[in-house]
Amino acid sequence: MERDAKPKKARPYERPRGGPAKPVAELVPQIGRAAFRRFGFVQSSVVTRWPEIVGETHARVCMPESIRFPPGEKSGGILQLVVVPAHAPLIQHVLPEIIERVNRFFGYQAVARAKMRQGEVKPPPGTARAAQGNSGPSLKPIPLELGDSLRDVGDPELRAVLESLARSLGAEEEQGQR
Repeated sequence: MERDAKPKKARPYERPRGGPAKPVAELVPQIGRAAFRRFGFVQSSVVTRWPEIVGETHARVCMPESIRFPPGEKSGGILQLVVVPAHAPLIQHVLPEIIERVNRFFGYQAVARAKMRQGEVKPPPGTARAAQGNSGPSLKPIPLELGDSLRDVGDPELRAVLESLARSLGAEEEQGQR
């Protein structure tokens, strides 16, 4: 009963079933969704886009803690804010405007009233980046071919951003030549 020893063909590697690998960015909103809902946020974007909704000034001194809706409804909710104690009177005066902006963000009358709790407010993510950007002008030279076209830009903030972009492009070109 000897068998003929035929060489086995090597099969190409096949990934285990389950589909292709997913980027982490696709998974994070799903993971965070349960935590945000637990604390009363139907959309996590209310927290992540808070500086856009209320403005940078108010975002530095208040943050949304939760939105509580009546049972079975998605309108007429109560927005709960954490406010820096020294700024509570100011925020109390602008609460109607904040409620209006949150409702505009949702696109319907999601929030009917707001409650404030005094406490520590973490600075929004954009603030740290802005502080680094305002550290002063860079001393790196601007490439000549880009520098002449930037003189005509009237807005100083836009000019500073464009100059920074030109410097980084010039640095990339220098690294590519080395």
